[in-house]
Amino acid sequence: METTVLSAGEETSIQRALDTLKAGDVVAFPTDTIYGVGVDPFNISAIIKLFEAKGRDYNKAIAILIGDIKQVEMVAEKITESARKLIENYWPGGLTVIVPKLKTIPDLLSANQSIGLRMPDHPVCLRLLNEFGPLATSSANISGKQNPLSSREVIGQLTGRIPLILDGGDCPGGIPSTVVDCMNDDSRILRQGTITVQQIEAVLHPES
Repeated sequence: METTVLSAGEETSIQRALDTLKAGDVVAFPTDTIYGVGVDPFNISAIIKLFEAKGRDYNKAIAILIGDIKQVEMVAEKITESARKLIENYWPGGLTVIVPKLKTIPDLLSANQSIGLRMPDHPVCLRLLNEFGPLATSSANISGKQNPLSSREVIGQLTGRIPLILDGGDCPGGIPSTVVDCMNDDSRILRQGTITVQQIEAVLHPES
């Protein structure tokens, strides 16, 4: 497979990325944390391509990025009170909340009844999400290898594995998102990333 690298600053590049996603293929792009690879979350063959490109274990769930709070209802059955509080404080940004998923979400993304959701704080990523819709997204690396912070690092790992990389410069973050299980109001932090445990606790338990 030939991999094309395009500048995210060009309007034609954004359109090429949108066309690639609509065709059921994989696009790499910058986020506020690290570079990610995304596909249509309702397209099974596209999701399989994402797993294959990364060499990712099919048993590992894949989160969904959204570009607007209104898109939550496209992928989540409901937003729990704990998730709502965290979203109000930390979206857009480095927070992934685990919430009940809609039955229309393929089991390939998540074998159980939950799905991870995040709204990134990056103009290129938000542009794609607002024009295409939610994207099933994972880090733009071969599973187990270093998270990429630049298009050069994506090229080094995924050339020949995906058709398109949007070069938006170096990612400003470099640390993955914090993941919080908000399936019910007894929330649990599953991974600390850009947002600390103390910041999460300050929102969920301000009286402590």
